[in-house]
Amino acid sequence: IKGKEAIRMTCEQAQALVKARLSHKRYKHTLNVKNKAVALAERYGADPEKAALAALLHDAAKELPRDAMLQIFRDNAIMAKNAASRPSPVWHGIAAAILCATDWGVTDPAILSAIECHTTGKANMSLLDKILYMADATSAERDYPGVETLRREEMQDLDLALLHSLEQSIAFVREKGGALDPETLAACNWLRAQRGLATEEKT
Repeated sequence: IKGKEAIRMTCEQAQALVKARLSHKRYKHTLNVKNKAVALAERYGADPEKAALAALLHDAAKELPRDAMLQIFRDNAIMAKNAASRPSPVWHGIAAAILCATDWGVTDPAILSAIECHTTGKANMSLLDKILYMADATSAERDYPGVETLRREEMQDLDLALLHSLEQSIAFVREKGGALDPETLAACNWLRAQRGLATEEKT
């Protein structure tokens, strides 16, 4: 869907697109994220259709080769900002948001934002940003330590669950000796400040 023919992508179109692009395992994850995102949207008064569409498209670039994502960033430098300088595990969200905007007729900035930051979070996250981040973190197939606690928390206090999820992500990356994305630290500090907590993480 390109150019003048671009129309608003429907959830049905998005589901067909990602089914053709993703492995069976990743596609199943995508459907789980959609189900969780819709449940969270209904719980917190967000638009369930927007949540579903963002969830269906969030990993659309996940299985692209590294070089293909870098080419997307080069071809869309303004939208990509400094994506190539960020840790490569976060690239797929940025690449998916760019493809949505440039190739697939998705123009809603709220949906594009949620897709772009679904792995990292960011400061000043919207409700849809938070919903997609948590839906991805707690989708049905996730089984890491602490996920059940996050599943309970996210239905009671979305911001608290998000803060705990971000803190777990930061701890995991540090334990593995990986590179922390600055947007994750910014998101964590923003949420801590919102709750009157010390911003211990240094960006």
